[in-house]
Amino acid sequence: MDNTNEQTREMTAQESLSLITETLNNTRKEITRNSGKYFIFWGILLTIFSLLIYLLCKFTDKDAWNWLWFAMPAIGIPTERFLHGKEGSEQVRNDVSRFVSGIWSTFGFFACAVGAFTLIYTQVSSNFFRLISAVNGLTAELVLLFGLAECITGVALKNWVIKTAGFITGIGGLAIYYVVGSGWEPLLIFTFAGLVLMATGLIVKIQYK
Repeated sequence: MDNTNEQTREMTAQESLSLITETLNNTRKEITRNSGKYFIFWGILLTIFSLLIYLLCKFTDKDAWNWLWFAMPAIGIPTERFLHGKEGSEQVRNDVSRFVSGIWSTFGFFACAVGAFTLIYTQVSSNFFRLISAVNGLTAELVLLFGLAECITGVALKNWVIKTAGFITGIGGLAIYYVVGSGWEPLLIFTFAGLVLMATGLIVKIQYK
C-alpha cells in the first residue's frame, strides 16, 4: 500500500513538472511569436532616428542633436503599448515574461545613463580630442549593450534567431566601429542595428506563421 502511494505521489510530481515545463515552453513561444512585430517596429524607429540625427548633426555641425535619441523611447514605448492595447490581446505575465521585460528595462536604463553622462560631458568639456573620443566611445558602448540585451533575450526565449541577431548586432556593430571610421560609425552602426532588428522580426514572424 505504501509503495502504491509513493508511486502515485511520484507520478503526480512528474506530471506537475511536465505541466510546468509545457506551460513555460508555450509561454516562450507565445512571447516570441508576438515579439516579431515589435522587433520590426523598433528596427524601423531606430533606422529613422539614426538617419535623422546623423543628417541633422552633419548639416548643422551641432552635436546637440544627439539629445534627440532620448525622444526615441519617449515615442516608441507609448506607441508600442498603444498598438498592444489596440489588438486587445492579454499579455502573458509569468517569470519568463518578467525576465525578458527586466532585460530590456535594464538595457534602457544603462543606455540612457551612459548616453546622458556622455552628452553632458561633451557640453562641458574643453578638450576637443577627449570630447571626440567620448562621443565615438558612446556608439560602441551602446551597440554592445544592445546586442547583449538581444542575445540574452534569445537565451531566455530559447530562440536561435534572436540569439544570433543579438550576436550579429553587438559584434558586427563593433566591427563597423573599428574598421570603417571617418565619422560614419554612428550612422552605419545604428542603421545596421535597425536593419538586423527588422530582419529578426520578419524571420520570427515566418517561424510562427
